Amino acid sequence: MAAAEEMSAWIVDRPGPLAAGPLRRVVREVPRPTGRELLVQVETCAVCRTDLHLAEGDLPPKRPGTVPGHEVVGRVVARGPDARTVPDGTRVGVAWLRSTCGECRYCRRGAENLCPDSTYTGWDADGGYAQYLTADERYVHPLPEGLSARTAAPLLCAGIIGYRALNRAELPEGGVLGLYGFGASAHLAAQVAVARGATVHVMTRSPQARALALELGCASATNAYGAPPEPLDSAILFAPVGDLVPIALRALDRGGTLSVAGIHLTDIPALDYRRDLFQERTLRSVTANTRADAREFLAFAAEHPLTVATTPYPFDRADQALADLAADRVNGAAVLTVPR
Repeated sequence: MAAAEEMSAWIVDRPGPLAAGPLRRVVREVPRPTGRELLVQVETCAVCRTDLHLAEGDLPPKRPGTVPGHEVVGRVVARGPDARTVPDGTRVGVAWLRSTCGECRYCRRGAENLCPDSTYTGWDADGGYAQYLTADERYVHPLPEGLSARTAAPLLCAGIIGYRALNRAELPEGGVLGLYGFGASAHLAAQVAVARGATVHVMTRSPQARALALELGCASATNAYGAPPEPLDSAILFAPVGDLVPIALRALDRGGTLSVAGIHLTDIPALDYRRDLFQERTLRSVTANTRADAREFLAFAAEHPLTVATTPYPFDRADQALADLAADRVNGAAVLTVPR
């Protein structure tokens, strides 16, 4: 590959309201893989709410001019000098978790998502809103050739984090689950829960999302602040709205668990202990994911084909995709098609 070969990319130029245009399209040199890195030619990149938080400044940028995007499907076209496990031509997925130290007490006990030195694709390093990106071969996920890129991309964050959030919610076998918000991640977690025999109730402000929830086998779908038709054994908050935390807690049955799936959440109102937390209700956060989560979820998805609702966008409309996501105009997951 020529040393000065160029590529097109979107960067977070000046984080702020979308109306101010925080994303800017630029031309950059194609990155060179070093160490155990792979150079991946991007085919598709799904659009995550975390990208929106980064663009708007809710998630403080780690570096100026970062290329967002961490749900990437592409193909290995070059390797760093120490890369040895993933050959050229391999179709891979690049996800949010980019690296961990492998030595701290969290990594040693299998909780690498809590590693203080962890880094993330599209935040600490350039991501998939570009024609190429680099990724450590130890943190990519080989993908089958028969899985369409548009279907695979949302699995790499929306699917994985929804899977971890579902596990953190400790839903009992045959239990009743409530989902608050029903976007890219929730519509996949719902299908996993239904496949496991759960009854799923959805609370979301989007009429289109409520219709999708019912199509996917959920038992009911109402507005975001509505009450489910029965007490919940577990609940997951996908919407980044702190006001919904006490509402979801009050919908839990005794001993129920609420897991909060987002990396960003608006302020939580004061909780009433007896009404919101008493009777052994539990409130838990979800922080990133481990590679084991990714392997388990992708294996589940291979055995239980999921309906992945996507809205495609051409690469030159990445800013519009974020705007539509912010306004709840995306049904399922927005996916960018990246030109070669």
